[in-house]
Amino acid sequence: VAVAVVAALFMALPVLGLVMRTPWSDLTSRLSRPGVGDAIRLSALCATASTVLALALGVPLGWLLANGRFPGKSLLRAIVLVPLLLPPLVSGIGMLSVLGRRGMVGRWLDRWFGVTLPFSTAGVVIAVTFVALPFVVITMESGFRSIDRRLVSAAATLGAAPGPVTRTITLPLVAPALAASAALAWARALGEFGATVTFAGNLPGRTQTLPLATFLALETDLDQAMLLSMLMLVPTVLALALLRNRWRPTS
Repeated sequence: VAVAVVAALFMALPVLGLVMRTPWSDLTSRLSRPGVGDAIRLSALCATASTVLALALGVPLGWLLANGRFPGKSLLRAIVLVPLLLPPLVSGIGMLSVLGRRGMVGRWLDRWFGVTLPFSTAGVVIAVTFVALPFVVITMESGFRSIDRRLVSAAATLGAAPGPVTRTITLPLVAPALAASAALAWARALGEFGATVTFAGNLPGRTQTLPLATFLALETDLDQAMLLSMLMLVPTVLALALLRNRWRPTS
């Protein structure tokens, strides 16, 4: 119990310190400073867009890992988990090597379609999706594994097509996992720094998200950096608090 209390304090005290040190009395004036509104809007936009993209890619991949039987499945799962362990800076460099203007894929995107992803808002979405996608995959894999396969088999035996089975049985059963994965992906995308600054740069109004604006503020104005940090902390905590009854283990 004593060790558990120490662990809880270790996790909680930095958050509590941030809340107590934030200059709440100057909230309005500090939020109205140049560039803050653009960083807030860009962060919300990119986090939401990346969550949609991560769900579109991660749900099918989670289903495949939960239900598929094929050679190399363990390797595929390991590859999915790589972004969780890689330093974000390395993730950004990796994306530059593939999607940069001279990258393996980026050179052809630029030559054939005139699309340049680095140092663009689309590049921010790609960068944060890369680091958020594993949260969707592993959460959805767990959700799909928890489904009672007898229900799906019974529906198929009674003549139900795959589409109605997915819509009426599978999706309702994995809805808590889907909600949890969306919340985790959005929170991760909102706070991403290393991959974003490496792949998309730090251009105000274009690629400067809240974490990047916070880092710049930290060099000259600690109170401003704390306030911007709270703008990322509060929605993250609220999202997880609202979803806790949907994704926490039941007794």
